[in-house]
Amino acid sequence: MKVYKNIESIERDLKILDLERKIALEELKLLKNDYENSFRLPNWFQSGLSILNKASTILMLKRVFKK
Repeated sequence: MKVYKNIESIERDLKILDLERKIALEELKLLKNDYENSFRLPNWFQSGLSILNKASTILMLKRVFKK
């Protein structure tokens, strides 16, 4: 436990702790926003279309090389 000798050092440490808490809160807000954006419907459609495009390309190539 830290022992303080004057009120200024207590106030300085309290100010530092308050700023660290605010920074942590903003980082949590950013993480929440990133998480929500990753599960939005357009992102799923884009991923699904990309997978379908790759699968259809593979199927076309298989048909071409079978002949």
